[in-house]
Amino acid sequence: MKSIRFYYFFLFTLLFIGCKTASIAVIPTTEVSTFEKLASIKNIVSIEKRAVTSHFDENYELWFEQPIDYNDVSKGTFKQRVFLGFENPSQPVIVELSGYGIGSENAGELAGHYNANQLSIEHRYFNNSRPEEIDWNTLTVENAAKDQATIINAIRNALYPNAKFISTGISKGCQTVMVHRLYFPENVDACVCYVGPLNFKKEDDRIFEFLKNVGTAEERLKVKNFQELCFENRAALLEILKTKAAENDMSWEFGIEKALDYSILEYAFAYWQWGVDGNTIPLSTASAEAIYKHLFDVVGYGFFEEKSVEKLQPYFWAALTEQGIYGYETMPFEKYLHTDKMYTFDWAFPEGVTKAFNLKPMQRIKSFLDTKAEKMLFIYGEYDAWSATAVALTENADKRELYKFIKPEGDHRTRIKSFSAEEQNQIYGIIDRWLED
Repeated sequence: MKSIRFYYFFLFTLLFIGCKTASIAVIPTTEVSTFEKLASIKNIVSIEKRAVTSHFDENYELWFEQPIDYNDVSKGTFKQRVFLGFENPSQPVIVELSGYGIGSENAGELAGHYNANQLSIEHRYFNNSRPEEIDWNTLTVENAAKDQATIINAIRNALYPNAKFISTGISKGCQTVMVHRLYFPENVDACVCYVGPLNFKKEDDRIFEFLKNVGTAEERLKVKNFQELCFENRAALLEILKTKAAENDMSWEFGIEKALDYSILEYAFAYWQWGVDGNTIPLSTASAEAIYKHLFDVVGYGFFEEKSVEKLQPYFWAALTEQGIYGYETMPFEKYLHTDKMYTFDWAFPEGVTKAFNLKPMQRIKSFLDTKAEKMLFIYGEYDAWSATAVALTENADKRELYKFIKPEGDHRTRIKSFSAEEQNQIYGIIDRWLED
């Protein structure tokens, strides 16, 4: 009898184990793909897997649906473009805040150095990241910061719950990083900002003082003499510009004569911004063609020409209403311009729309940097005209891990790679520590 009971017990045990094994075998074990994780984000309305670039394993173009105004959602939504260079969930995520449209899908300096993931966010209202009809009053630094926080949170939750996030941006992108850090200080782990101004007026007059002292007295004189040479040859330069305008379908809202005057006034700022070689400045004996070529090689057409201004309209709106810009002193050229009044960018407002400059956002950033901000690193070029209004750190800022590095004689293209090997090691040592904390 005992042997029969043992037989049935043994048979039952085998059946039980078999059933358990069978049930385990049918459990799916396939990993959820990056595409599927992205598709689960509720406000992503479009995903395109693109050709891989840089070191990334996968590359995606995403479109997020965002509120036009976070304070009044009844105004509807717009679609905002994002690029994701996916490498590995265990690697850091570098958030590129360009402040403009996205210029490239390639890895930036930090993503390349760390073999990291890269999340590039197009700023609201640039390129096609805009509603059909723009209510310019909804283009505020606060709304833009909320766009960025929404995207960062969604991407982190879906793909990188345990990764470190570092935001970075160049020039207006640096301004964008500062604003985002102000409104959402815990949204990323640290920030690296390149060559970004912190302006306190619509036309920040610190730039005038900077241009009077930058570089050597000899080089500053060469710059001013060239501007005078342009004004003395103004009639000939204007004829060349008229020909170029006809050939390239260029026009200017304030007329071609004013366009030439603005370009000559811009020369000093652009010269120092882009680190022009003073030996290339034409002498007084140069032909009108040589003078013209050098002037527009340095200044370009894109800052004043009508179609270019239309593409840059979100930049000008932000600069004229919250983030600041500069103007041009005319007194040194009064005999040519017949005025000593500042030339400004007020003409760059959208047609039929103006708004008073709001001092508070940039003042709030200064107060934040002076008292509360943590883990931010700033890169500047000494001779860059935008360094006139560079961030100034308080004496004890390093206690909150705020750092500033200035490349001697550097220009607006100054990056970490521009510094000596010793300083690069120092800079990356700081960022390494932030990633390891």
